[in-house]
Amino acid sequence: MAPDIHDIAGLAALSDEELAAQAAREGSDGAAFTALMERSRERVWRVCWRLMGTQHDAEDAAQEVFVRLFFDRAKFAGRSRYSTWLHGVALRTCLTLRRSRSRRRRREEPETSGRIEAEATRQPEVAAAVDASHDVTKLLAGLDEEDRALVLMKFAEGHEYDELAEMFGSTAAALRMRVSRIRARLATQEQ
Repeated sequence: MAPDIHDIAGLAALSDEELAAQAAREGSDGAAFTALMERSRERVWRVCWRLMGTQHDAEDAAQEVFVRLFFDRAKFAGRSRYSTWLHGVALRTCLTLRRSRSRRRRREEPETSGRIEAEATRQPEVAAAVDASHDVTKLLAGLDEEDRALVLMKFAEGHEYDELAEMFGSTAAALRMRVSRIRARLATQEQ
């Protein structure tokens, strides 16, 4: 017997792909979309935080992602996993927001860095973590927005190349080569 989509337990039994198909059929006030967004909240937040860099910007980006998911819910065609499509929407949304907010972020960063560095001087283990974080941040800052997003989605989020190809609108082979070149560039910068 198929799960009852009007029953919360029935919704929980559906896969992401089945919920997405149901959400597209239900319209604007469906329980399937709400259940899918509840299930996806942590994944969206994690992607937004990694790509945006600050809690405030990540919260704004996550909210924007959910708005876009609501309006684009019928666009999921089921050719890939729902999580791949979801991360693609989050990725494109974050890249757009980062480009539009770059000036504001530059003004806020010195204030945040000062607070973290003040705490680091009081605790040696925090100081070591801050140094490592600064090194990684400096390396990633040298990349353009798309390369940075590609590195984060591959290594921080653990996506496979075929998933990345769907998100970035490219081929898996092209992205393998691009990641290889990025790694080579980062290795020379690190030395």
